[in-house]
Amino acid sequence: MFGPCDPGVSAQGECRRVEQETTVTFSAPVEVPGVGAQVLPAGTYVFKLLDSQADRHIVQILNPRGNHIYATVLAIPNYRLKATDKTVMTFNERAVGEPEAIRAWFYPGNNWGQEFVYPKQRALELAKITNLPVLAMPTDLATYLIQPVVSADEPPVIALKAAPIEAVKPTGEVVAVNEVVEAPPVEAVAAVQTTPEPEMRLPKTASLMPLVGLIGLLSLGAGFALLGFPKRPV
Repeated sequence: MFGPCDPGVSAQGECRRVEQETTVTFSAPVEVPGVGAQVLPAGTYVFKLLDSQADRHIVQILNPRGNHIYATVLAIPNYRLKATDKTVMTFNERAVGEPEAIRAWFYPGNNWGQEFVYPKQRALELAKITNLPVLAMPTDLATYLIQPVVSADEPPVIALKAAPIEAVKPTGEVVAVNEVVEAPPVEAVAAVQTTPEPEMRLPKTASLMPLVGLIGLLSLGAGFALLGFPKRPV
């Protein structure tokens, strides 16, 4: 697994982070969900969160100017993916001569990744290559992944959010998504409030007279103590 902000790796690059999107520069080709094995050439791309309702998120991959969409990816937030300084991560293994496939995108500030869902045929191939379970959706919906949608209410996005999702193991066994993906915990709505240190106050029913009397006694005692000291000769 690697990320463009992780130095010393073959596909490393520079990254620039802004709200709801991450700009990534790859120095080697990478694979993303699409029709067949969809490969992005080395270059700069923008990963942008288009929609994040419920447990299904839509991530778009665009050019730096934002006027060309390479892929509209279905993703599920996965808390099992531990946070690192990596903006994008890929599967550990790959076939000889093939580009690394992107597994997940980490948005800055989140300690879990948006795990990508691949068309089932390609997901099974990746599972065998990487020896890891891969999230899958019906292969016949792959064309929706390359549609140039611009809003979350367009038919391709609606179809992706309604698509059945499963996980395929390297053996070809199909398992439930919750065996692979763990939903992030719900964040607390209320902000943490700082409790000020309590002030030392007298009770409202208390009188100040005892305090005045105590001060008088202390002053009187100090006077007697001074009288007890012998006077120094002038």
